[in-house]
Amino acid sequence: MCILGSSGSGKTTLLDAISGRLRRTGTLLGEVCVNGRALRQDQFQDCFSYVMQSDTFLSSLTVRETLRYTAMLTTRHGSADLLGKKVEAIMAELNLSHVADQVIGNYKVGGISSGERRRVSIAVQLLQDPMDLTSVDPQSKEREIETYKRVQMLESSYKESAICRRILENIERTKRLKALPTVPFKTKDIPGTLCKLGVLLRRVTRNLLRNKPALTMRLLQNLIMGLFVTFFLLRVQNDMLKGAVQDRVGLLYQFVGATPYTGMLNAVTLFPVLRAVSDQESLDGLYEKWQMLLAYVLHILPFSIAATVLFSSVSYWTLGLYPEAARFGYFSAALLAPHLIGECLTLVLLGIVQNPNIVNSIVALLSIAGLLVGSGFVRNIEEMNFAFKIYSYFTFQKYCCEILVVNEFYGLNFTCGSSNNSVINNPMCTITQGIHFIERTCPGATSRFTANFLILYAYIPVLVILGIIVFKIRDRLISR
Repeated sequence: MCILGSSGSGKTTLLDAISGRLRRTGTLLGEVCVNGRALRQDQFQDCFSYVMQSDTFLSSLTVRETLRYTAMLTTRHGSADLLGKKVEAIMAELNLSHVADQVIGNYKVGGISSGERRRVSIAVQLLQDPMDLTSVDPQSKEREIETYKRVQMLESSYKESAICRRILENIERTKRLKALPTVPFKTKDIPGTLCKLGVLLRRVTRNLLRNKPALTMRLLQNLIMGLFVTFFLLRVQNDMLKGAVQDRVGLLYQFVGATPYTGMLNAVTLFPVLRAVSDQESLDGLYEKWQMLLAYVLHILPFSIAATVLFSSVSYWTLGLYPEAARFGYFSAALLAPHLIGECLTLVLLGIVQNPNIVNSIVALLSIAGLLVGSGFVRNIEEMNFAFKIYSYFTFQKYCCEILVVNEFYGLNFTCGSSNNSVINNPMCTITQGIHFIERTCPGATSRFTANFLILYAYIPVLVILGIIVFKIRDRLISR
């Protein structure tokens, strides 16, 4: 069967209606029958599938891996051997066996051909066990007037043909049968939520590990930023006249400002493709969009920890910060949080805003505002007006900066040039101990050290939950 029509005539809408993709938009009239049995609207998706125009895949996975992960998302109890045989059979049927171990690629990275990508899209739908009808929506780009004339000619000829009369008679005859054939629904052995999450987690992790530029960026961008600061300062001093406090405040300000931004860059670069894949696959009922979000968050954790520890190990000891292993651990943990918060905040906004460039700008502005108000380095929080003081308590930078200030300054003793210098000769000599700077910048931060850590890390699950809510709303808005 072939559906022809000019652009905007409703070809895609018809296919969306038949395949159960139109969940909330419009009113469906008429009936859909299979083997003489009328289907309810909620049964459409269990019986029909069609291949969409765009071929959206994870470019770093091979054809076999792509199909195997799809099979795992559609079957709960199938053994690895059974799923493998099913995938191999479909690849053989669609002439994909010779490219089974090639990466799919995209327009930037070489991979399989466009025709082979189209056959992979068909294979993905066949793995969901639809009825023996796969409709492909090509969205023809011929001239609309010519297309419309040809469609009218075909329609008139078909309605007057004996074939049309015979088909209508067969449909009516089938409806009057006493024993109607069963409806060939899709296999209803759908995996549970945790099983789907595990499959998605394995898939996005393998895709990242295969993408060398993305993996390198994720692991090294914090380190590169840290090396720049390290070469700029070389080593912090304890002499007030040589910038003992100024250098420490500057590098802490830089680290707290840069780590959420690098997290944002990761999400803006890597997540939009996964978002597009989840938008398409969720329409097929393979999983919900929030499950892809959660899989992404889980898969970034080990890479973010490794990147932060690598950056901290080089920066902390080279710069000569407080020489204690426990302090190094606190330093690393305090900077891991804003890196994750920046990425999670970006994910939440990517569920609302389609354009990654706009999200980039929003996160950058929020980070700058939060650092300016919340850090207390530019202006003491106690000296701000009431509105900014309230705002500072909502910024994660406030808690991160207090942790880092206590971690670095507590227990330090400062000198002030030669022993002859005094407060009268140089006002900078008023700070002789790190605790003096702590009480001047963030009074009471020493007693809030543990509480600040708990509040700082609470931002991460809050943003993840907010992201799940946003993507559930997105699911309802995008579903037609």
